[in-house]
Amino acid sequence: MRFLALLLSLATASAAAQDAQPIITFESVPEELDKITPDEPFASEFSLKNTALYLDRAALTWQKKKKCATCHTNMPYLFARPVLGEFENSGEVRAFFEDYRKVRWAKKDPNENQGFWTIVVGAGLTFNDLQTTGKLSETAREVLDLLWTTQRADGGWRWPDCNYAPMELDEHYGATLAAVIVGIAPDNYAETEAAAAGLEKLRVFFNNDPPKSLHHRLMIAWCSKRIDGIASDTDRSKALEELMALQLDDGGWSTAGFLTDWKGLELEEGRPLQTQVSDGYGTGFAIVIARELGVQVGDPRLNKGIDWIKSNQRESGKWFTRSPVVDARNLLSNAGTAYVILALQACGELPGWPLAE
Repeated sequence: MRFLALLLSLATASAAAQDAQPIITFESVPEELDKITPDEPFASEFSLKNTALYLDRAALTWQKKKKCATCHTNMPYLFARPVLGEFENSGEVRAFFEDYRKVRWAKKDPNENQGFWTIVVGAGLTFNDLQTTGKLSETAREVLDLLWTTQRADGGWRWPDCNYAPMELDEHYGATLAAVIVGIAPDNYAETEAAAAGLEKLRVFFNNDPPKSLHHRLMIAWCSKRIDGIASDTDRSKALEELMALQLDDGGWSTAGFLTDWKGLELEEGRPLQTQVSDGYGTGFAIVIARELGVQVGDPRLNKGIDWIKSNQRESGKWFTRSPVVDARNLLSNAGTAYVILALQACGELPGWPLAE
């Protein structure tokens, strides 16, 4: 009997060892970014573990290769990765973001030309705090305070224009991202003296620089839920109506569909907007915004979107999103995968949605 028990114990230990997955670390990831292609096979079964591993690998490889924080990969990683907390991660992306304040800016604060970094770093740390402790960490608060010191006199911030729609194309996205993060920041950060003064300048910026596309109107609608004087109830209702009208027959949304009204959008030759192809960013973003604008959990339209998510995961664990305007290596798939996790969380498929009112 003891011998049989020993065999059973060894077999169980062997199976557990085979199932165990080493934690992905900065040291273990490759130095080159994985290619993100539309022909990657769909997953045979839905796996949050694979998504956690994919997000870890994508964020840490970007960190290793590019050595910077960015709005399409490691920033949304910090938004969403805590939701998958049952799968351990190395914590090195959070530490990297904290090092902007503790190391890079330790001796010299960022200036107006570095406004992009204060928004992205502040966004990653703040949303991560919201998803973990629910309290604004000292480091996140310090970065948010620095954010206002890099704000221009016109109320905006310097932001990259790489023609990487919808995130890195114009300054409007950076300004709305700043407003979203300040609005959701724990501990009533938006009511601090520094934030109140900066938000007043930001309202002027939005008044002088209206959104160029539905995507940006949806960002305005989102931040206006918590920051007053930016959009009205009517504006939000109209944006939501436009959003829901773009849901495709398969239940998903297309990122390109949010950009069709952008006048002057410079499309790469031979790269028309694919408005009838559902993708990860479009679907995840749409569901998060819909929930924030009042669409209830269990709404049939959101249920269709969740069904699309569960049936369109790729083998790696990601959800594919084609770069909509120029060939940007389909890196929007990384942000899209993070937003898919947020969408599942917002709809109660995963626990702890922190933005419920």
